[in-house]
Amino acid sequence: MLRVTEIYKSIQGEGSKAGLPCVFVRLTGCNLRCTWCDTEYGYNGGKDMPYEDILSEVAKLNCSLVEITGGEPLMQSNTPELVELLLKNDYTVLLETAGAHDISVISEKVSRIVDMKCPGSGMLEKNDYKNLERLTSHDELKFVVADENDFRWAEELVKKHKLQDKCPLLVSPVFSKISEVELANLVLDSSVKFKFQLQLHKYIWGPEAKGV
Repeated sequence: MLRVTEIYKSIQGEGSKAGLPCVFVRLTGCNLRCTWCDTEYGYNGGKDMPYEDILSEVAKLNCSLVEITGGEPLMQSNTPELVELLLKNDYTVLLETAGAHDISVISEKVSRIVDMKCPGSGMLEKNDYKNLERLTSHDELKFVVADENDFRWAEELVKKHKLQDKCPLLVSPVFSKISEVELANLVLDSSVKFKFQLQLHKYIWGPEAKGV
């Protein structure tokens, strides 16, 4: 049983799978309160769903790529069991986590997308820096940047922990906080091999849209 906010099919908006059709399983609850959060509706509510009901809803959407997201999916202790069931059913599984919880509870067969919190999020102290050691080449490290200070912080973190070649390094702008041009120029001038990305779904359906 897991508490679920929504299950829907959309275009994957971020990361190495950006542009592909993807089923999103948004689990309810988050222990962080980032200043720029765009999924506050996932903090509370939702409904309790048995694993078989979740798998049934996912199967109806006819897509082999599934992302478990939130909120914070690792807040629920049963999330790893759902991951294993999806893997056993031959889905390609992504899991996006805020980086405040131990990612080692999730199989390394999953692409664990770790969203390290930059200073502008207001949640810097919540980062579990041991996750940087737990990353594999199959994972992705993500930074959501509100300003140049956030970008410089991300640069220094990558250099300090020698993450350049450990896994893909994603950087994206906080929607409407830093311009795409400014962040792109920062990436171009950096010695760190960041992959610049935009949240495609927001440009397709708008920043307020849910379930797409």
